[in-house]
Amino acid sequence: MQKLMPKRVEKTFQGSMNTETNQPTHITNFIRNIIDADIQLNKNEGRVITRFPPEPNGFLHIGHAKSICINFGLARDYGGRCHLRFDDTNPTKEEDEYVSSIKQDVKWLGFDWGEHLYFASDYFTQMYEHAVTLVKKGLAYVDDSTPDAIRSSRGTLTESGKESPCRNRTIEDNLDLFSRMKNGEFPDGAMVLRAKIDMSSPNINLRDPVMYRILHASHHRTGDRWCIYPMYDWAHGIEDSIEGITHSICTLEFEDHRPLYDWFLKQLGVYHPQQIEFARLNLNYTVMSKRKLLELVNEKHVSGWDDPRLPTISGFRRRGYTPESIRLFCDRLGVGKKDAIIDMSILEDCVREDLDVKAKRVMCVLDPIKVVITNWPDDKLEELGASIHPKTPEMGRRSFMMTREVYIDRDDFMLDPPKNFFRLGPKRQVRLKYAYVITCDEVIKDTSGRVIELRCTYDPETGHGKTPEGKKKVKGIIHWVSAPHAQKVEVRLYDRLFDRPNPGGDQDGGDYKEHINPHSLKVIGTAYLEQGTDINLQAHYQFERVGYFFPDPKDSTKDCLVFNRVVTLRDSWGGEGKQGA
Repeated sequence: MQKLMPKRVEKTFQGSMNTETNQPTHITNFIRNIIDADIQLNKNEGRVITRFPPEPNGFLHIGHAKSICINFGLARDYGGRCHLRFDDTNPTKEEDEYVSSIKQDVKWLGFDWGEHLYFASDYFTQMYEHAVTLVKKGLAYVDDSTPDAIRSSRGTLTESGKESPCRNRTIEDNLDLFSRMKNGEFPDGAMVLRAKIDMSSPNINLRDPVMYRILHASHHRTGDRWCIYPMYDWAHGIEDSIEGITHSICTLEFEDHRPLYDWFLKQLGVYHPQQIEFARLNLNYTVMSKRKLLELVNEKHVSGWDDPRLPTISGFRRRGYTPESIRLFCDRLGVGKKDAIIDMSILEDCVREDLDVKAKRVMCVLDPIKVVITNWPDDKLEELGASIHPKTPEMGRRSFMMTREVYIDRDDFMLDPPKNFFRLGPKRQVRLKYAYVITCDEVIKDTSGRVIELRCTYDPETGHGKTPEGKKKVKGIIHWVSAPHAQKVEVRLYDRLFDRPNPGGDQDGGDYKEHINPHSLKVIGTAYLEQGTDINLQAHYQFERVGYFFPDPKDSTKDCLVFNRVVTLRDSWGGEGKQGA
């Protein structure tokens, strides 16, 4: 599998319709080339109807976001429509909670299915009737072999399969047994319905695949009406056919299943959509398997499906990622035919780019050290100000007080700083952002030797960024907040969930959970936010020199603010030096 390393990529876009030519204006890819050719030939009378078919057995992740953007984006750009269809064919794993979360995710990403919401269970009767048709044509049979016997008889990639003893049952016997399966006369696993295709086919998917299995389980929509449920390969094509899908777009793992998709529809003689496969999205430093994500949730390694460290869409939303940034990410990846592992930094770069233009600026001290400005009068208050956004003056300005006591970040002070450290140290100068130059005169430590306070003096001639004539300009600029005016907040610093690019992969060995990053979440209970900040719980903020932050949608209130770090100001995994410098 190819690994795509982080790099700057020019922005592309999915485009819109050219009103003069009635053709889409966009960066092309192989799927669009197919659709363009179909339109030229007036195939499907020029219609473009796609679908996004999630299984409601978990929350959607970033890989699903790519499929959503492709399917809904194609329908939008070609003036067609995209259906949201739930593949609810396995009642033992599906829940209404997942249905609701999937709907929310699709809408949050900016897409709407309108009136075209469907479920595989809508078509259970038609699927059964189509299966009866294949039985009557001698193309399907009931097999009461054990699951192990069926599995072993399918052969390998180099050896042909072996025909089941049940393969030559009469049509009458198969119809009787299949009807009795539907009527609940047999226990789970007692028998299955299989297609009769070719046990010697080089494509294992064509070696008499299972179409129906017995499951005495209550379905979230149909209740106990059914006790036999269709397999995905059987249901997929029928659903597409019934809905009139023109381009059935799947990920590459279904490429070997396409001959089966085609065989079923051809034998039934029904409308036949075109299946097209593209490369799925694989992201490093995380896992994308629903099974593994469910394990992480159930075993309490994370706080839930919306934990901001998970690659779920709900997790990204809670962390503070924007739908625009995720659409931009999917757009930049393009659509290809070769799987690749995408570096997390590419996604992070997209959210930085989006938040840079919309996030309000504030100062926040995460790890405070008190600074006492000894030559500042005790009762003096000076109002200072700065723009809310340096590139968008129409957003207005903000004001804050300068006082005798302020807080600075511990990272901005060193007892024995190296030559290239341009922040504060003993007998060193630094500028408080938007304010004055201060000089550290004295360091106060506790009994353990930890620095707890700095005694400094300020230069009254250096206010508002000024450097008096004849004085050397100070290189270092650090953020700060007024100690008596600052607002106490909680800050959660999220990082990669795993400490390996491919957790649990072949090169690592062992259980993927062994590679969980123990430092993926750091909670700062006492951080100090710039005074007077009227926090909008739906808005994004850049903590100057630190990163982009978002009020936690679950835990943050106006009276008790909790901020999630969306992303640092730069790629702290790829660079050197201290973050926030």
